[in-house]
Amino acid sequence: MTHDLTTLVPLPVLIPLCAAGLALALHRHPRAQRIISVVALSLMLAASLGLLVAADGGPLVVDVGGWAAPVGIPLVADRLTALMLSVSGVVLLCVLLYSISEGISESPDGLAGDEDPIPVAIYHPTFLVLAAGVANAFLSGDLFNLYVGFEILLAASYVLLTLGGTGERIRAGAVYVVVSLLSSILFFVAIALAYASTGTVNLAQLAQRLPETDPGVVVVLELLLLLAFGIKAAIFPLSAWLPDSYPTAPAPVTAVFAGLLTKVGVYAIIRTQTLLFPDSPEVDRVLMVLALLTMVVGILGAVAQDDLKRLLSFTLVSHIGFMVFGIALGSEAGLAAAVFYVAHHITVQTTLFLVTGLVERRAGTTSLDRLGGLARVAPWLALLFFVPAMNLAGIPPLSGFLGKVGLLEAGVADGGPLAWALVAGSVVTSLLTLYAVVKAWNKAFWQEVPEGVARDVRLPRGMTGPTTALVAFGLLLTVAAGPLYGYTTRAAETAMDGHTYVDAVFPDGADRGRGESPDAVDEGAP
Repeated sequence: MTHDLTTLVPLPVLIPLCAAGLALALHRHPRAQRIISVVALSLMLAASLGLLVAADGGPLVVDVGGWAAPVGIPLVADRLTALMLSVSGVVLLCVLLYSISEGISESPDGLAGDEDPIPVAIYHPTFLVLAAGVANAFLSGDLFNLYVGFEILLAASYVLLTLGGTGERIRAGAVYVVVSLLSSILFFVAIALAYASTGTVNLAQLAQRLPETDPGVVVVLELLLLLAFGIKAAIFPLSAWLPDSYPTAPAPVTAVFAGLLTKVGVYAIIRTQTLLFPDSPEVDRVLMVLALLTMVVGILGAVAQDDLKRLLSFTLVSHIGFMVFGIALGSEAGLAAAVFYVAHHITVQTTLFLVTGLVERRAGTTSLDRLGGLARVAPWLALLFFVPAMNLAGIPPLSGFLGKVGLLEAGVADGGPLAWALVAGSVVTSLLTLYAVVKAWNKAFWQEVPEGVARDVRLPRGMTGPTTALVAFGLLLTVAAGPLYGYTTRAAETAMDGHTYVDAVFPDGADRGRGESPDAVDEGAP
């Protein structure tokens, strides 16, 4: 039965990738593209949910092309991977449905929207490629394949970020590409160092060989990987690019970027720190300091904003600090809370950016100084903003509150001075988050309507429906918080116990130690 379930493992990558090629071939048939995209992401979500159940019994591994690791590239689905895939699948499908109803034309020319023209022939294939890149990054059991996943994300995200070809978007895209390429270069250098020092880029094999590698080389490798992933995750001081890049894109693109792309970086940090560098207290202390600075600097930036998109972009940066907090503690309790918070934040942050898109469509602006009166003319929109905003702020009993309580408990259990500083910083950040979202709520929905800016625009059900579904999904995370937290706890236990991952990739006990030279063991590695 377990063998049969392994067929699910490559599907989250293969389905959207094949669908992207089909959608591109049908570029003159927008309606067919939409059908293909929706069916593909629905199947991707179904496969991910199947893995969520199957991986609870142990990691599932598929060797790409039938070549056994370490010669071949393994795709590994453990609890952590399956949870990330499932939450990402829900978000991707809802964002796609939202974008379809945003106004994409059925004309062969493929231009859509009153203000944000989107080339249909490019949009759907690129969105599907993005989904495949996300899934590949989550499933990869090989450093170089993880690099490939990130590069797929970079190529697809640049196209999506610059949709419409406006000057503002091209400038933002240029900054995004330069920063992403810097991250990619650092990552590639780390891969080269890993292979030069150990003879492999297979994650399971690296976990076995790094303890026997020169400690100085290991520290350099760890720092290079953290720098590369820290840029992608937008950890301070590597986060300045994000608030200037994300708000310029169309609403659904900004939503999927905010919800997913930074979390892929966080996932990569979790995977490498727990599997490759499980005992590095000095680096953990550095991560604690960076987590605190990310929280505080990010939320101070949010408080100072008078535009809803930029405010949410800064809260996105700030709340990455909560996830790094849990990782840096180096405990199962901290990691379990961090994984729970990642699942919560993917959902809530995506929802808030989708709601912001509805606000912009209804009022014609996202400037808080030019918004007002939306609670009276669009009460349902007001509710759609209020629920995830309170969830982001951590109001009990919502999932944001539960995730933060888990992090605070783990910090108190650690008992170190840096952990206590993070506990205090988390509380302050949560209060300032509440202040920021309440300020936005009051200005956008309750203040008097400024003269000549409000527009009487009906919001399509195809846009409000997926947004409502994501709000409901966020509430479901609260209702199912007990089982979900239990799952994230088991996921943390598996991640912290590197032997489980290694044994899944090498079930016959291959490469136990360094009895053979790296070249002999890994002749087929790239």
